[in-house]
Amino acid sequence: MDGRRAAQGAASDGPSGGGPSGGGAPLILLAEAASGIERALIKQWLREADLRPSAVLPLDGPELAGSLAETSPDTVVAAARVVWLPRERDGERPVRWSGVLPLVNLRRPLPFRQARIARGEPDRARVVLAEPATVAALRARWGGTGSFAHFVTLQATLALDRAERPLRGYRYKVPRHVVEAIQDSPEFGREVAALAVRLGVAESQVLELAGAGLDGLVASISPLAVDLLSAALRPLHARAWEVQADTAGLERLRELNRHHALVFLPSHRSYADSLLLADVLAERDFPRNHVLGGDNLSFWPIGPLAKRAGVVFIRRSFGGDEIYKLALREYLGYLLAKRFNLEWYMEGGRSRTGKLRPPRYGLLTYLADAVELGFAEDAYLVPVSITYDQLREASTMAAEQGGGAKKAEGLSWLASYAKGQMYRIGTVQVRFAEPLSLREALETGEDQGDRDARRLRLQKVAFEVAVRINGVTPVTATALVTLALLGVRDRALTLGQVRRVLEPLRAYLVERELPHSGEALRTETGVRRVLAALAQQHVVTVYAGGEEPVYAIERGQHLVAAFYRNSAIHHFVDRAVAELVLLSEPADRWDEAMRLRDQLKFEFFFPDKESYRARLSAELVRLDPDWATADGHAVLEHSQLLMAHRVLRSFLDAQLVVAERLAARGADRVVDEKEFLDECSGVGQQMLLQGRLHGPESLSRELFSGALQLAENLDLIGPGGEDLAQRRQAFAVRLRDVVTRVITIDEIDAASRREVVGVEP
Repeated sequence: MDGRRAAQGAASDGPSGGGPSGGGAPLILLAEAASGIERALIKQWLREADLRPSAVLPLDGPELAGSLAETSPDTVVAAARVVWLPRERDGERPVRWSGVLPLVNLRRPLPFRQARIARGEPDRARVVLAEPATVAALRARWGGTGSFAHFVTLQATLALDRAERPLRGYRYKVPRHVVEAIQDSPEFGREVAALAVRLGVAESQVLELAGAGLDGLVASISPLAVDLLSAALRPLHARAWEVQADTAGLERLRELNRHHALVFLPSHRSYADSLLLADVLAERDFPRNHVLGGDNLSFWPIGPLAKRAGVVFIRRSFGGDEIYKLALREYLGYLLAKRFNLEWYMEGGRSRTGKLRPPRYGLLTYLADAVELGFAEDAYLVPVSITYDQLREASTMAAEQGGGAKKAEGLSWLASYAKGQMYRIGTVQVRFAEPLSLREALETGEDQGDRDARRLRLQKVAFEVAVRINGVTPVTATALVTLALLGVRDRALTLGQVRRVLEPLRAYLVERELPHSGEALRTETGVRRVLAALAQQHVVTVYAGGEEPVYAIERGQHLVAAFYRNSAIHHFVDRAVAELVLLSEPADRWDEAMRLRDQLKFEFFFPDKESYRARLSAELVRLDPDWATADGHAVLEHSQLLMAHRVLRSFLDAQLVVAERLAARGADRVVDEKEFLDECSGVGQQMLLQGRLHGPESLSRELFSGALQLAENLDLIGPGGEDLAQRRQAFAVRLRDVVTRVITIDEIDAASRREVVGVEP
């Protein structure tokens, strides 16, 4: 590794050296004072501290250049500024909208207010001294480009920012002069020159376009903007959910953050995800994350404010724009070098189905480039799970799954979204998984120069992040209830019947020591409360006109119910696969297990084959220690918990629809994705009405899209000839066989629990 850039980044954070007086050496004090009050406060502080600088100069004044030229190398340079703190409330010093409406910045008040604060509330005006450095040390760090005095001013500003963090809080770590710092870097100049040669254009043109790209990308972190954005957007989540954060690992992350940048990679189910995570981290005084997102959310007035609060708006598509890619890579490298934490959502958008989407790793590639180029020694990826009891967005996303158009983000959209968040709908759980070292992941393997091997390693890193997110994602009470109700098709259950379906699910989670909030379902009151909450959101319907109330999924709400169910089903996939394996011939069971793994790999995150075999073996042993030779049907008849029809049916049904439409299609016809998915939606509705599909939750464009991706992976898209037609027919036969086994498991479950689901023998 070329450690030059990492060393330069660490050394340029700000002046460093001995004490303010430099052990008797001359002292130049750079005073950042914008008013007479601030200058007076700094003078008073110097007297009280008994400091006698040889010169007190404005931080950015023209006098500095002459003083630096004339002074000796052992002269010490330090800087001071006045920090104005908001009034303390409940141990905090927040900036409120009431202080901003009259155009008053409480962190930089107007001079007449400064005088009033200095007289009446002197504890709100604090002078901070930056860590000093000698002129010789500063010259040694200066790259030799530009003005030395300007370099010293920038370093002093950065050091002052560090000095005031203990007062303001570490969540206000502020980047300064980013574009200028990047463009002044000799390495950036070399990258620009090399790219100009490669593109065959003038170096000045590349420099201009790269500068424009940086201007569009670079986000500042203004403490005022951070406070205002938090105050403006907090109503979007504060009233809707009670936040339960698993913070046991945050102190470990804080220690890690002392030496390396952290890259938070959360699951993405709601627009509120980043707001919730920001509040959780701010409450524990973590530095503000630079949140990387698409520029579709940069609309006025939130966009400009968000950019000043650390949101990095990236073009949604920049394909072959090599200059923009250079700007993005250099910016991410700068942030890593300065240990600014990052955050983005690897799924590329909110999950429409409730489970994790396949990760996109484009941004991870730029991050890996920055580490390998030596911007930073390492960066640690932090998988984060954000799980909601209920989510009002789920109904909108369900409509999009059914083919509805996505509403464009804008001011009216934001107002409508905010209106829907005014009432409490449950809790949200934020959990942090074990972080991953990006450098260790990149150095795995011997083929370091092979770009294809590197791409595969990054895919595995993204996959591992998703696996760790799933590992700490709790099974919510809402997920368990919807899992139970969706598993009995459209039958309604009494409260007692719901509880009897739920109990084996809870017992399984306890036995496996899986994260869950199923304790809320231990009592009749708890189950009734969850059902009532789902009924209030029109996900569950309640009929109370008979002997006792009965509960079922509301007509037209199956996709919403599936959204909640799907947030938890990854914990039950091994069990479901094991059940299907038992219904195959004993001699073929391991081969069938691997076929199922390949068939479902675009829907679920399976471990490597060896780990998968170990996990599946453990699940098969739970079903029957002699599973390898046992009568699978008999084993399932005696099981207290059957899951395949609850967990896998909707995904396999969607695959069946896609397989049959491909089989019915001429092999020489080109498959247009939109047209084909429309066809699947229409024919799928017919199959549902005919009883060939389990429920409406199978009619999801997201699921059809995943099934089409599987078909493409199997080279079934075409166009082609007779061989393609035969392979498509074989694919459809395979799906019919697997779905038939799922139906068999459903029938076994219903027959063994007739008192629960009301099925006659």
